[in-house]
Amino acid sequence: MTGSINLALRPAHDEAAREYFHHSSGQRVSTDIVIVEALRRQYPELNLTVAPVDGLTSSCDLLAFAAAGHASVTPAEDSSDPVYKPLSWRQYLPPARRLDNAPGSLISMVKFGKYIYKWKDEEFIVYIINGRDGTGYYPSVVNNYILSKAEQVADDLIMVASRFSAELRNEVWVFDQGYWQKSGDLWQSVQKSEWDDVILAPDMKKAIIQDVDYFFNSRGTYEKLKVPWKRGVIYHGPPGNGKTISIKAMMHSLYKRKDPIPTLYVRTLSSFAGPEYSISQIFSKARQEAPCYLVFEDLDSIVTDYVRSYFLNEVDGLKNNDGILMVGSTNHLDRLDPGISKRPSRFDRKYFFPNPDLDQRVAYCRFWQSKLSDNKDIEFPDKLCIAIARITDKFSFAYMQEAFVAALLAIAGGGDEPQQESTSKDDSTKTLWAASRERMFLGAAEEDELNKLVLWRAIKKQIRILREELDMSKALAGL
Repeated sequence: MTGSINLALRPAHDEAAREYFHHSSGQRVSTDIVIVEALRRQYPELNLTVAPVDGLTSSCDLLAFAAAGHASVTPAEDSSDPVYKPLSWRQYLPPARRLDNAPGSLISMVKFGKYIYKWKDEEFIVYIINGRDGTGYYPSVVNNYILSKAEQVADDLIMVASRFSAELRNEVWVFDQGYWQKSGDLWQSVQKSEWDDVILAPDMKKAIIQDVDYFFNSRGTYEKLKVPWKRGVIYHGPPGNGKTISIKAMMHSLYKRKDPIPTLYVRTLSSFAGPEYSISQIFSKARQEAPCYLVFEDLDSIVTDYVRSYFLNEVDGLKNNDGILMVGSTNHLDRLDPGISKRPSRFDRKYFFPNPDLDQRVAYCRFWQSKLSDNKDIEFPDKLCIAIARITDKFSFAYMQEAFVAALLAIAGGGDEPQQESTSKDDSTKTLWAASRERMFLGAAEEDELNKLVLWRAIKKQIRILREELDMSKALAGL
């Protein structure tokens, strides 16, 4: 065979391998390489497989997998070896809310541990070791060093444990600080968001819901028409008018489907590796999870000019984005690059969320009326809903909410009665102007009747304050 290599020319030792491992474990710091070589010498008869406990793109948390009842794990107490000692940090984890009066808990952060691990009928020796070198925070390197009789059984364990780690359990995927993490808090917030609580023009609400439902129900239609199965939607308009609650209500309805659609929520592109890396990780995860609902809240602050071209390349470049429905919200549509906001196939539909009209303001007041229905100290008749709606023209829902909250707090604190009138000419002018505005909307007799209600007196005062704040904000914006 003319292409064979003469065995006599082969050295007794592989110098390249020897030099590589010598260099890695001495001249160049690499704890992972040192551990691998040590374990191979210690257990020459066993197969060694390494898997990250919590990697940047995938995780294999064997201890959590066992804690969930899918395997058993026992710390290996080797009293015959004076060198071996487990090492873990005990860390106090405070309660999520101090108001709950919970004591918090202690958790162990394993730095170096050895375990006897049993899964199905297989037994493993597992070392869990933090191999981060130097003082840098990123990347955090914690690996499972799995010793088994055969490589395949270790691979099978890694596969099922990694799938377990990737599953959401009453959580939402949130991208923050350069990696995806699970958020139970966002999940809980989403569970409280229902479309029945979202006050929008009926036709607009119906169109938003139908748009998303049709997309996720129509994969076959897209394929038949030979068009990419992807969409983009932008919610825009002044702040405080329902964009965020609409996104949460949509998330909730998608999770309640027969085949739930997961949401991927992007908080920021800031990361240890730069915003381009973040964009790459975001869309890689979205492609893995598709079909999915990919949310960019405050899109104009996330996709800046610096990363615009990279973002657009991920949106409609060479990679397949089938099954991804993107939604971006912004208070400033004019700040978005036209390549994002105006080009079809990126964000195809735009929904404008204006300040509420009279009927919507009445509906919002009735929402508060319902919330306060069991409060015997607050009289809230139907006529008050209409009256409040009339004098809150040009208010956003957020401003109306602030008026209700501030008024109720004033009542609870005994501060519902008007303060002594100022003798200042400017203040008197403002008070007269506000009063004349209210009478213009209501009429003198109607207002005199309403003034008998504590809630009306309190909320009227707060609306005057907010009106002045709103007018001042508009004046400053015009400078």
